[in-house]
Amino acid sequence: MPNANQLVILDRDGVINQDSDDYIKSLDEWIPYPSAISAIAKLYQAGFTIAIATNQSGIARGYYDEATLHKMHNQLVSLVESEGGRIAYIAYCPHGPDDQCTCRKPLPGLLLEIQHQLGIESLAGSWMVGDSLRDLQAGEAVGCRPALVKTGKGEKTLANKVGLDNAVIYADLAAFADWLCQQHNPTPR
Repeated sequence: MPNANQLVILDRDGVINQDSDDYIKSLDEWIPYPSAISAIAKLYQAGFTIAIATNQSGIARGYYDEATLHKMHNQLVSLVESEGGRIAYIAYCPHGPDDQCTCRKPLPGLLLEIQHQLGIESLAGSWMVGDSLRDLQAGEAVGCRPALVKTGKGEKTLANKVGLDNAVIYADLAAFADWLCQQHNPTPR
């Protein structure tokens, strides 16, 4: 069972892969940041547990289906594993903003799903890394430490200067991973 201090929860679009206002609708449109794939592997090799929490309202909007989403996630897992890393769990919300679900960020449902699936007693002290305020709000609701990356919508989020008082801010996931691995000394794998 992972320790909450060794858990890093990542948003997907804009943190791990390029984002699009038109949604990422196919495997061809899912373009990972190479440095993000390496960063996930680095965190894993340093002893961190990696999970992903991603809103995927394009499913509810009919832009793509869950089978297509699973193809993207299978590709992500394969790329990370080819770099020597591992993703412990991927939680996604397929609902639209008006569906009144409990999983769509900024609500913490996806993070609570990760907590349950990984058997962690509390998420307090874990990390939530995102490119939007709603990512950080979901994390802070369950005691995660917030980290904002400037990729994806991160620069726009940073420009708004709202809700970032407790966040550490990095250029991208690779820069955050470098910092975190220097700050903390989990048990390397």
